[in-house]
This record gives sequence, structure tokens and C-alpha cells, in this order.
Amino acid sequence: MFYIILLIFFGVLFLVAELVLLPGVSIGALLSLVCYGSSIYLAFRDHGTVTGILVIVVILVLSLIAVVVSLRAKTWQRFSLKQEIRSSSMSVMPADVLKVGDRGTTLSRLSPMGKIEIGGQTYEAKSQGAYVDPQRAVEVVGFENFSVVVKPVTGAEG
Repeated sequence: MFYIILLIFFGVLFLVAELVLLPGVSIGALLSLVCYGSSIYLAFRDHGTVTGILVIVVILVLSLIAVVVSLRAKTWQRFSLKQEIRSSSMSVMPADVLKVGDRGTTLSRLSPMGKIEIGGQTYEAKSQGAYVDPQRAVEVVGFENFSVVVKPVTGAEG
């Protein structure tokens, strides 16, 4: 009888581990089923039909209690993060501050992405076409997501 109780205990333990610690992995669920099946087999084999049915009922009741307790909101709050993220990658969209035709200087090589400076502000930029070396003049030609699309300013233009 000790082994039957021990197997039921481990079955419940593996079920709770599956629900709380390892969701979606199914290792805990498989181990739980093995423990439950073994305890039911031992109960029927060693103690008869009445004990076997009693073990099945006990397993069902304990499993139901374990599932309800594991899925309660307060149980999950113990494992969840409590921090809030109050920052963003950019405070404003570049399109709200810049306009097509604005000029600036590359801070890093645009290959094709890099950093530019326009009006004392640093922006993530994407070159239109070729690579652009650092400290080169560029002109805004558009916007893509949170990036500024630029092209190099040639000597004839400015």
C-alpha cells in the first residue's frame, strides 16, 4: 500500500510541475500518467477491485484539486514578473520631427543601416543604395518604420 500512495503522490507532483513549471513540454504529464497507471495496476493486482476503484477515485479527486490550485491566478502571480517597461526605442517617430530634404551627417558607416545626426539629434538611418562612409553629408529622402532613409549628398548638389 505504501508504494501505491507514493506513486499517487509523485503523480500529483508531476502534474503540478507540468502545469506550473513546464507548460507545453509534456514530460511532467507523461511521468504523471506513468505514476497513476502504475498505482492503479498495483492496487488492482495486490488489493482487488474495490481498492483499485478507490485508487482511481482518489487520483481523479487529487488531480482535479491540483489542477484548480495550480491554475488559480494567485499561483501564477508568484511566478510572473512584476516590473513594467516604461521606455520605448524612440520617443518620437523621425517622420514627426524630420522632413524630406533635411540634411545631416553620418556618425557611423551606413551599410546599409547606421547612425546619422540631423539638427543635433541622432537617428537610425538606412542608406538608399550604396554604402555611405562616416562623416559624410546625407539628405533625407523618406522614412521606413522607425528609420530615416537617406542618400549621400554629392559634391555638385551642395
